[in-house]
Amino acid sequence: MREWQGKRYWLVGASEGLGAALAQEMSTAGAELILSARNPARLEQLAQALPGSAHGLPLDVTDAAAVERAAEQIGPLDGVVFLAGVYWPFGAQDWDSAQANAMAQVNFAGAVAVMGAVLPRFTVAGRGHIVLTGSLSGYRGLKGAAPYIASKAGVMVLAESLYADLRGSGVDVQLINPGFIRTRLTDLNDFSMPFLMSPEQAATRAFAHMNSRRFALAFPRRFAALFRLGQFLPDWLYYRLFA
Repeated sequence: MREWQGKRYWLVGASEGLGAALAQEMSTAGAELILSARNPARLEQLAQALPGSAHGLPLDVTDAAAVERAAEQIGPLDGVVFLAGVYWPFGAQDWDSAQANAMAQVNFAGAVAVMGAVLPRFTVAGRGHIVLTGSLSGYRGLKGAAPYIASKAGVMVLAESLYADLRGSGVDVQLINPGFIRTRLTDLNDFSMPFLMSPEQAATRAFAHMNSRRFALAFPRRFAALFRLGQFLPDWLYYRLFA
């Protein structure tokens, strides 16, 4: 069990959905939270609703210089959780360049910017806790969501590589790969979403993982098994089944 009382954590992408629900779990456990997202009003509302110490720090993760300034302003941290993400459901046939670029910049480049701001501090100190959020969809290509899936796959490989680099260093790296979570983003989908979770259900599982020493968690378990199986199928069979 990880010690949370009095620890300072930066939640990036905390204003709603999984981020807000996870903030509730962490605050209840005693962590002091710095909450970042682009919407100041939602951050303030969340900070006031949490049982423990929390304050909002509005941030656009696509601005790497602003991310670095935010890290300087925050000061010493025990951990960071990256949850920021945007999503629009489309693939090759109805490609939207502006939305595709936004997904790449927020979901993946935003994670890289935050890591660039906190990693040097953690590695010098020889301690820290990094949690990155991928997706079950990021294990292998799927139809109808190329830019989103690519951005999440990038985050997942980033986490895997950081874990390989930092094992035994005192800096813990963890990866969370959830399935469908009911949010305003998944409300855009016009297809069936198996094992759809509420943000609170997902946060409970994510926080339990953060209390463990394991690297990666993919959930819900039965749904995750399907995606993991897909990694081992030959191309001809995988694309016949999953496309």
